[in-house]
Amino acid sequence: MKETPERKRSWFYKWFLNNQLTVILVNVFLVFLIIFLFSKISFVFQPLGQILGITMPPVILALVLYYLINPLINVLENKFHVNRIISITFVFIIILALLIWGVMSLIPFVQSQVDSLIKNWPQYWNSLNNSLQDMFSDPKLHLVKKRLVETNTSVTKSFEKSMDQILPQTMNNISSAVSVLTNVIVILMTAPFILFFMLKDDKKFKESIIKFMPDRVKKSVGDMISEISQSLSSYITGQLTVAFWVAVMFFVGYLIIGQRYALILGIVAGVLNLIPYIGSTLALIPSLVIAAFIAPSMVLKVLLVFVIEQTVETRVISPIIVGNKMQMHPVTTILVLLISAGMYGLVGMIAGIPIFAILKIICARFFNWFKRNSTWYSEEELIEDREEPAEPEDTDSSKKVHK
Repeated sequence: MKETPERKRSWFYKWFLNNQLTVILVNVFLVFLIIFLFSKISFVFQPLGQILGITMPPVILALVLYYLINPLINVLENKFHVNRIISITFVFIIILALLIWGVMSLIPFVQSQVDSLIKNWPQYWNSLNNSLQDMFSDPKLHLVKKRLVETNTSVTKSFEKSMDQILPQTMNNISSAVSVLTNVIVILMTAPFILFFMLKDDKKFKESIIKFMPDRVKKSVGDMISEISQSLSSYITGQLTVAFWVAVMFFVGYLIIGQRYALILGIVAGVLNLIPYIGSTLALIPSLVIAAFIAPSMVLKVLLVFVIEQTVETRVISPIIVGNKMQMHPVTTILVLLISAGMYGLVGMIAGIPIFAILKIICARFFNWFKRNSTWYSEEELIEDREEPAEPEDTDSSKKVHK
């Protein structure tokens, strides 16, 4: 009597060849093996890293400006029927005029405030340090005072040592400084040309990427590119707009209370506000140091300006301009900031959120594809996912689900 096919199947077939968990573990092992092999031949990719290091800074700058300018170009083209190239040229002329006006009028004023702040900062810091020592003159706080004195002495010695090393290091690294300055000039000169063609060929970039994809995934890839672009546009325009109004609010508030260096402190607050949650608080520190040197009442006024600014920003500006378009939980945002700051410093804190949002969209799309093509999920779960508007479905994938 012949054995049935079921009886011929051995334990090896059941536990290894026809086991989903085993197949997944094997695939994971292969992925890590490939990563390990790539790490051993990393020298092959060093030229690629150098190329990206040269080309990415102007591309990123052009991309940020693209998301800021493209909505205006679209309005001029679609609503007022102005030729796209003429619209781009007109906007470029306005931006150039604003830059010239800023260089001629604002930069000298900002430079004078920065020079004055740098010159008087040691005096402010010493005054604050003396005030703290007087505050802790109570014998009961002797231990705390001792710790503060030790910390201040250590910081002062480190600062003096670093200042003594600045001139020799500057002379030794003069070629590096020239190289950095050259790179900055090249970036500023190259980015406008990249930006021009980004704005001119706005609708062609997506098509040029999709045409290399297989037919069955073209729609999914196109939808993913559109979602990533919309997410980046919302984040960049929202954050820069909020940062601008934060700088204006701090500047006006400091002018009203009579705080010194109102303009430079407002600009610093706007730039640091690009760091979610903690940016405005970091910008408050130098203002408090300067206020402490002026008068104790000025400290209270600065804190009052900060409270009013935070209230207006969190209750009015951010909900209207940004909202919750990134769809990220605050705890997730804080963890991303901690990890990105620990790995890449200030740049990581600024770029960590949008990069995480891009990875989140890609992983969510891949997971939805896996759910549609896997036998691990029931029909009810797939129907619930299809009812949500977030993920459009592929024709071939939907046929597989309904079979």
